[in-house]
Amino acid sequence: MKIKYLPLLSLGLLLACNGQVKNQNQSSQPTHEVGSAVFDLGEIQQNGELIVLMLYGPESYFEFKGENFGVQYMLANEYAKSIGCRIRVEMNRSPKEMLEKLRKGEGDIIATSIEMADSLKGVVSYCGNKELDHFLDSLSVKMHDSSFKTDGHTAWAVRKEASMLCESLNGWMAENKGNFFDYTTIRIKSSSGKTYTPRRSVKSPILNLAKGQISTFDAFFKSYSRQCGWDWKLLAAQSYQESGFDPNAVSWMGAMGLMQLMPSTAKSVGVSEAQVFDPECNIRGAVRLISQLNTHYRSITSGNERINFILAAYNAGPAHVDDARALARKYGKDPDRWLGNVDFFVLNMSKPEYYNQPEVKRGYFRGSETYNYVNNIRTRWDDYRAKIH
Repeated sequence: MKIKYLPLLSLGLLLACNGQVKNQNQSSQPTHEVGSAVFDLGEIQQNGELIVLMLYGPESYFEFKGENFGVQYMLANEYAKSIGCRIRVEMNRSPKEMLEKLRKGEGDIIATSIEMADSLKGVVSYCGNKELDHFLDSLSVKMHDSSFKTDGHTAWAVRKEASMLCESLNGWMAENKGNFFDYTTIRIKSSSGKTYTPRRSVKSPILNLAKGQISTFDAFFKSYSRQCGWDWKLLAAQSYQESGFDPNAVSWMGAMGLMQLMPSTAKSVGVSEAQVFDPECNIRGAVRLISQLNTHYRSITSGNERINFILAAYNAGPAHVDDARALARKYGKDPDRWLGNVDFFVLNMSKPEYYNQPEVKRGYFRGSETYNYVNNIRTRWDDYRAKIH
């Protein structure tokens, strides 16, 4: 059977990046030197690590459920692999900050599209203008998302002195431009080589009202909900939101199973690759994660309020929720209350004026999804409690 790979809105799985950090030139000259040699492609390959400077954003780089995604991130990662290097991402708050770090030698490539300015041509070399603009504009049309669209005058950048790196990157862009969609397509592969593609078969939200049966997995919800101190109907409502009660569901972002565990999350809560589509194992892993999040938010004394934060963190990751709480605190709102307080900042975390604030450590995320996730589960839980006795 031919497998179809579907392009994502914005994704890319992060590779481990624990290589040696390069020595940095401390002079004011825009060079990155090791000894007397300009730090160029050969030195980067010798170190085995490519440092890319990026901004948070839907088309560049963002985190979701503890995983790392981004179209331009994925392209940079592919280029790094092509020259035999690992990738290390250094995040920035503005194009000005990226350019300054590049000038100081604190990064090798600006791998987020920036405006091509004539005033900087003596300092940086622009790379991949035509290839990147064409790809991002095509992606904007394909995904019906204007955030990807460019003005035709954006590119990546390297230091002017890194001529070999510039030539290599331009050559790679030209040679591989036809593969950009393929490079930014999710592939969830098991260790045995099996590839999973996005799928979801939604079941009825209530299996048998007369018998008080929500799903075929009720026994598991009842058994494991006791371990995290939740009403089993709340766990069932969350499961329906996650997978529609489809134990074989795979999301666009790579989450798997009844409770949509990300691969790294599943491993961290003791669910092996072979167990991830087993309903009981998936629920067991989800409950372990819920218990961890319950501990994380133990300072929120109201159990009912804590549920909102646990649900939000289950969806987006606790770091993003903690960022929203930090903003709530900054603006005089209650960081321990969801409705009318933290939920406002979650909802707006896709806007630069919020995710670029210094209190925000993890940057951009699609907060509207998390906002709706919490509200939908709470609504369905209320419905289950009213109808199932």
